Amino acid sequence: MWDYSETVKDHFYNPRNAGPMPNANAVGEVGSISCGDALRLMLKVDGASDTILDASFQTFGCGSAIASSSALTEMIKGKTIDEALHVSNQDIADFLGGLPPEKMHCSVMGREALHAAVANYRGDAWKDEHEEGELVCKCFAVDSVTIANTIRANGLCSVQQVTNYTKAGGGCSACHEKIEEILAKVLTERGEDFKPASASPPPEKKPPGKLSTLERIRRIEQVIAHVRPNLQRDGGDIDLVDVDDKTIYVTTKGACAGCHMEAATLGGVQAQLVEALGELVRVVPVRATARLSPETLPA
Repeated sequence: MWDYSETVKDHFYNPRNAGPMPNANAVGEVGSISCGDALRLMLKVDGASDTILDASFQTFGCGSAIASSSALTEMIKGKTIDEALHVSNQDIADFLGGLPPEKMHCSVMGREALHAAVANYRGDAWKDEHEEGELVCKCFAVDSVTIANTIRANGLCSVQQVTNYTKAGGGCSACHEKIEEILAKVLTERGEDFKPASASPPPEKKPPGKLSTLERIRRIEQVIAHVRPNLQRDGGDIDLVDVDDKTIYVTTKGACAGCHMEAATLGGVQAQLVEALGELVRVVPVRATARLSPETLPA
């Protein structure tokens, strides 16, 4: 259970400025419903003074996403566009009396939506940072520029913090090494040394010699157990269903089921299984309700 402040609870149970705004002249949309978080921020801006007269939001996400969006609209009403742009994701979290570390990405999403809405108002083609650099996290489509800028803006110093703020690395964990490289580079800029530290140890690599059937299944379960907490953090999950020689059947649940990044997530899981088992295997998703028989298993 997350430790939410009373202010977060208030803005979740009694969100301010929620709902559509038909007369909005500035709209910003960020996130993806299929991956669990999406936000549409609508503003009514006075054309003469650039003052935000009203703000409203529609969001699909957790309690922290609703509370962050509600807080943001309250914070920017009455400010000029330029003043509003100085509102940071940390300002949103502070306004709420703090957010759980694992939910800081909700405040980051609010900041991005504000910048997107301002760009829309000014007639600019807003491009979020996800398209500017090398794609690092395929599960959540987060690139190197976004990660580096978020590290700088929030003083981050660990992979877990990067995941909390951007979701990068929160799926299959295959990008953790690349995130560590970016952390090392940014921390060097700050005159600091990066000290890698994992919240949980990665799955063991294949020991010398051939694995027995039982050892093989245990290693598969170990990899899935290592991946599961990251998926559960955002409302998803994965379960082992069956093992048929080189084919490993799994089922995705919650936010992961049907997500447009499901294939990328399973690809990362497959890569970890190949390393852990020391053999080429294939991960195949099946429906949770599917009966595991030769007639129903995928070819």
